[in-house]
Amino acid sequence: MKRNNINKIKTACVICVVFILIPLAVALGVWIFKDRKYNLISIIVAVLSCVPFFIRFERGKSGVRELTVIAVMTAFSVVGRLIFAPLPGFKPVTAVTVISGAALGPEAGFLVGSLTAVVSDFFFGQGPWTPFQMFSWGFLGFCSGLFFFKRKKPNLALLCLAGAVGGVAFSLLMDIWTTLSLDGTFLWTRYAANVASSLPFMAIYALSNVIFLLALSKPFLSKLDRIKTKYAIFSERK
Repeated sequence: MKRNNINKIKTACVICVVFILIPLAVALGVWIFKDRKYNLISIIVAVLSCVPFFIRFERGKSGVRELTVIAVMTAFSVVGRLIFAPLPGFKPVTAVTVISGAALGPEAGFLVGSLTAVVSDFFFGQGPWTPFQMFSWGFLGFCSGLFFFKRKKPNLALLCLAGAVGGVAFSLLMDIWTTLSLDGTFLWTRYAANVASSLPFMAIYALSNVIFLLALSKPFLSKLDRIKTKYAIFSERK
């Protein structure tokens, strides 16, 4: 019973960080600092992104191994974004993030997505959009983990559907920043106009996620499953 209570407290803390504290930090950058302290906000979001994972963190070798796997998945995602930089909207970031959440759990999925944004933006350029990207990709990884992590073998069709929906969701979330970036005011008419103008990007990104998931999910999930079994890591917390 005591163990169950501890797990409930951990779950509540994770939800609080992902759905309350991180969005508040992003909002703080927009409305309080007027997007002028985006580097500070990015650091705050990066630190908060680590909290859900460390709440579930297992001490010792298993914890270090889990961090290593997360670092490798983040590196794959960053390199993939750099390689496909010449093709606007055609990026493997959401696909790798969805795979990470499905294989490693929601906390790891959020961390991979969030760190991918902040690390890759060192190459593409940091800006007030970075905290929004961190939350958006992290959120997609977290949702993927919630839906797929407990499944023995994620269904490829469902993964592709998640990738397509993720592409649309990412675009819609980033359009919020586009709307707010003008004067810090959110207007539904302005948001609708931004969504309409981003439809081509949204379609390309959703399609690219499906393509990358078809190509990457089987080898990545197979390899990650072997690593999890061999080192007894990323097992469901009980």
